[in-house]
Order: sequence, then structure tokens, then C-alpha cells
Amino acid sequence: MKICLLCYRGNPYSGGQGIYLKYIAEELVRQGHDVHIIVGPPSPGEIKGAKIHFIPNNEYYVKKGFDVINREKPFEIFHPINAYEWLHSRLGAFPEISSFGYRAFFLLRKLHEKYNFDIIHDNQSLNYGLLLMKSLDIPVIATIHHPLTIDLRNVIERAPNFYRKIRGVMFYPTVMQAFVSKRLDHIITVSEDSKRMNYIDFGVPLHKQTVVYNGIDTTIFRPLKIKKNKRDIIFVGNIEDGKKGFVYLLKAMTLIKSDVRLVVVDGGAPHRKLTNKLIDKLGIREKIFFAGTASSDDLVSLYCRSSIAIVPSVYEGFGFPAGEAMACGVPVISSDGGALPEVVGDAGIVVPSRDAKALAEAIDSLINDDYLLKEYAQKGLSRINSLFTWEKAVSQMVELYRDLIAKS
Repeated sequence: MKICLLCYRGNPYSGGQGIYLKYIAEELVRQGHDVHIIVGPPSPGEIKGAKIHFIPNNEYYVKKGFDVINREKPFEIFHPINAYEWLHSRLGAFPEISSFGYRAFFLLRKLHEKYNFDIIHDNQSLNYGLLLMKSLDIPVIATIHHPLTIDLRNVIERAPNFYRKIRGVMFYPTVMQAFVSKRLDHIITVSEDSKRMNYIDFGVPLHKQTVVYNGIDTTIFRPLKIKKNKRDIIFVGNIEDGKKGFVYLLKAMTLIKSDVRLVVVDGGAPHRKLTNKLIDKLGIREKIFFAGTASSDDLVSLYCRSSIAIVPSVYEGFGFPAGEAMACGVPVISSDGGALPEVVGDAGIVVPSRDAKALAEAIDSLINDDYLLKEYAQKGLSRINSLFTWEKAVSQMVELYRDLIAKS
């Protein structure tokens, strides 16, 4: 098949959508398909075997004053899409997703004349341009990792004042995504919980959704024969993202009776101001080690040196840190936020989200039980290898593609 993938931010280091794009594209190529990718900045770099068509972005949202004017092409701001993007950015909206969709449509229309694509598969952008693409008379589908309404509710919950709440409402394009997602030919989602939330928040009918679990790259995330630090428990994620539940883990650190050290891999998050204040208020500074940014090899090493991986999220559409830890043979304690129980299954301990006391008790009970630590490590490895591989995920996608093409 000739498949066109869309992703408004394609670099694997810019977020989960870039990682998803890379793995499904390369696996589609391995399975013999002709893959084209229309992608926005930052560039995804090389994706083996795929043809990349790059769409630049004016970044009006982050530019101030006259910086929005291109010195070499000062009148390009009057181009309809550029003007649309600039105006929306000044109203406090985030126009990158919708403007990408319009630009992608005009590019795709030309590419389709040359390559005659069989299907268009969008990765989470859910922009109005996708509805224009339906005029090409080929199936248009999208992956929704989780509805952005969940992020918006979290922002509103954490916002310190009414102004910040309004800024959040303006920033997240939830109205557009709800409108578009219901009108596409089909939705792929990454967990049963995400499927349920897409129905509740976006109104996407359940029969128009297919769950395809993400894979874990076991050539990278794998057990290493290195000495463990019995005291270490590890958290991987953005500590400033309220969905990750890091604040509840910090509170649990004050209740844990065992001698533990929390290793935090947060990508060197530059905005630790609130987190640092809470750490000092709780008096647990000496119990935490910030590893900052870690390469893939370093991350695997940090996982494998730890006794337990902690995933205390309030919500996860899938939960890569849980899967990565399991693939490294590290026992997991997770919350029941979103899809985490689907990922962890019987290969770890699942506690209620937002419950610091339950989290502390689970850490105390597991870190001192060598038998359970070993059992969960083995179960985790087995679960990843049987359920969460990119080969299996893409094979399911291809089956869905063929079905939709046959019906079109």
C-alpha cells in the first residue's frame, strides 16, 4: 500500500507523537509498504525507508512584536494561512496544529496526483485540513492517544487564577479536535481507556474506534547485567505536567518507612520552580536525585539499577514509562490513572491515583520483598514481549487499512 502519515511535530525528542511516528513508519516500511510522511518542525531526522515531506512553521506563537516579520520576505505574513496563524496566536490560541493541517492539505493534493495514496493516517493533530482531505476520496483516519480535554482539565485544576484558566481554554484546540474526530473514517486509539474517553469527551462512536496498543522497542529497553542499587526507585516523566502525578510521589516520600532514594529523569525540565518549593517544604531534598536529561542508553542503565519504577500518573493514555521499565525487567508500582492498569496488568502493583499513602505503603511492601520483586520483573518482561510490540501494532493497523480501503 501507499500510505501517507501526517504529524505536526515529527521529532522523536519533541514528544510522544514523534516517537510514535518513527516506530510505525519504520515498521510499515519493514512490512513492505510505501510510506510518505508530511511533517512539521522540528524535523524528525531520518526515518528509515520513508519519504519525508517537510512543512515549515512560522512559529508566530512564540515570536513577539516585529519578530514575526521575515526580513527577507516581509510580505509573506499577508499570505492567508500565515495571516490566520498570526491573528490566532495574538488571540492566545495555539494555531500551529490547524495551520499545519491547511498547509498539509495543499501539499497532499499535489502529492496524491503523483503517488496515488491508498490511505491517509493522521497522528493526533485532528485539524480541519483533514476534512478537506476527505475530498480526495480515500480513507482519512487518525490516531488519538488521548483527548486533549484531559490536558485542559488538568491545566484548569492547577491554574493559580482565573486568567490562567482562560489562557488554558484558549490554548487547547479541543473544539476543533472534537468536531473533526467524529467526522473521520475511523480512529485508532492506544488503550481501552482512551477509547472510552474519546467517546465521552469527543463523542467519537465506539464502533468507529479500534484499540491498537503501542509497542516498546526491546532492542533498546532490555535487562542489563549490572548491579542494582537496592535503595533506588525511579520516576521518568515531566515533573511539571500535573497528569504525571509527581506531587503525590513527593508526598509519598514523606510517608515511606524504608530507606529509599528517588531517581528522577525529567529531561532536565527548566521549570522546576514549583516542584523545588514543594520538595523543600516537605524536607525531602536529600532523598531525591535529579538525573536530568538521559540518553536512551543512560535511561536503560538507570532503569536497570533501580529496584522499582514508580508511575503515579493521574492520567495516561498508554504509559510508556511503565512499559519501558517492564521491558528492562524492573518491577512497576503504578496508579490506576487512565490506561496504566491495562499496561501493567498482573506484572506490578496498581494503587489508586492521587493517593500518596497507598503509594508509600506499596513501595514499603515491595522493596523489602525479594521474591515479589523477582516475580514482577519476570512477569513484566513476558507481558511486554507478548502484548506490546511495534510489529504487532502495525500488523493490526495494516489489517484496518485494508478493511477501510475495501469499503471506500
